[in-house]
Amino acid sequence: FFHQLCTTLNNQYQYINMKLSLISFLAATGYATASMPGTRSNPFAPKVSANTAASAYTAKLVRGAKVMRSLEGGDDGEIDLTNYSIKFEKCQFVKEFAGGEDGQFLQTKRFIIFRLCPNNSCGSCNYDFGEYLVDLETYLQATTEFVEEKQEAMCETCNDCYDQAYNNDGGDDNNGDNQNDCSSIDVSTCYEECQNIENMEDNGYLDASEFIECQALENNNNNNNGVAYYAGAMCASSGSRIKIGVFTDEDCSILAENMDVESMLYGDNGAMKLSYHKIKSVFPESDCVASCLQEEEQDENNDGNNNQAAETAEICQTLYEAAGKCESIHGFSAMKYYNNNNGQGNYYNQVRNEEAVCNYMSNVMSGIYDPSGEISISGGRSITGGGAATTGGQKFALTFFILGSVGLAGYAAMLHQQLTKGAKSTLAQQGGAMA
Repeated sequence: FFHQLCTTLNNQYQYINMKLSLISFLAATGYATASMPGTRSNPFAPKVSANTAASAYTAKLVRGAKVMRSLEGGDDGEIDLTNYSIKFEKCQFVKEFAGGEDGQFLQTKRFIIFRLCPNNSCGSCNYDFGEYLVDLETYLQATTEFVEEKQEAMCETCNDCYDQAYNNDGGDDNNGDNQNDCSSIDVSTCYEECQNIENMEDNGYLDASEFIECQALENNNNNNNGVAYYAGAMCASSGSRIKIGVFTDEDCSILAENMDVESMLYGDNGAMKLSYHKIKSVFPESDCVASCLQEEEQDENNDGNNNQAAETAEICQTLYEAAGKCESIHGFSAMKYYNNNNGQGNYYNQVRNEEAVCNYMSNVMSGIYDPSGEISISGGRSITGGGAATTGGQKFALTFFILGSVGLAGYAAMLHQQLTKGAKSTLAQQGGAMA
């Protein structure tokens, strides 16, 4: 993953330089493409030098990038994450320079930033935590799989309790084996929820998690006029939520504006809607997504010997292994303990290794990217296609400049006329004197 991140940082560096060079060129030459139809360039945007903090910052990230460790610790085991829980932080698209291969100069990356917080502290999580960067698809696959397994276990227990309650009312098969398991369960509520999930498609709903990977939409209504559309996961609400959007390319990088995915979903019985019962569980506002402590297996032998060593849950193993890591500056004690007890090298060397990743994540969290992944420059104005939004002051200056230019042109014309008349009068006088 870190090799991919280094490549991303390098591409971002090239991308920023490309945009800044274009902006500086337009500002220096006064290239007035704003008057051309169909263009969004703005020659009156504030001048931006190539030596901006953004370009220097990205260059520093590229120079400081180094190879990171993985979850596995060789022959010495793996890091213990059982005292931590996953907390969702932000979803963000990032556009980067693609090198121009196959005519593509920009590509969009999708990232999730999450934390590993001490158990039961996801509401605060301000020390002894790790911060991580992983691609959106990996995060959704791992977390929705966890949610699905949790729901299946819940519904299995709920159905057993429902059958038990039914037998208690009039059946003869109740032996009381599951009585303790059902004492704290609201059977009627959970049974209705599980039935809704089981009969989702019959009720006109599709599971939104089926569109985690970008895929073509088959519009049975045939209103697309031959245009292909694709559905895939995207960031929403300034990165605080995840939803399914409509895109015009097979990589789900170009958003189809003002199009609702539910208007393009059809089943055997007509139009369908999306159910977010899984996806909405992977970005809670303040709660933990999942605990990294693997739940204990039931004692199948009934011998009371269920004191197995704590293990890290698969969801945490998967995400930790795939992610770029920023831990040392946040006092992540699990990493300190791991370094001190497994001979993994100098702890301060880990600090140096993490600098590039921590800076990059801080960059993403700071809001320098807009929802589409474009880099925001000059006080948050988003540069798109070489253009920039014009402020009120710039509009006033532009109007003043135009009116001033018209006035000067008129004054110059008047001077030219006076000079021409004066020259003719002088010549006439000289001609009369010679005669």
